[in-house]
Amino acid sequence: MNQLLKVPVLLSRGFSTSARTLKNKVPEAQKLFQEDNGLPVHIKGGTFDVVMYRMTMTLTIVGASYSVFWLFKAAMPKKA
Repeated sequence: MNQLLKVPVLLSRGFSTSARTLKNKVPEAQKLFQEDNGLPVHIKGGTFDVVMYRMTMTLTIVGASYSVFWLFKAAMPKKA
């Protein structure tokens, strides 16, 4: 019975006010992404976003090409 009384104490310590000391970074991100600098929104985050975008596009093109290659290969009759 004594252990049941400890659970609410532990939960209240886990949700203490110390977690509210984090700085809200949303306004800074809003300023960055709403800035009119001619860049598309998916690369406004910086170098990492540009690298991720190019890697995604490369993998998409390579994957689509590979799929089309095997589709044509499967569609062609086998040589006897």
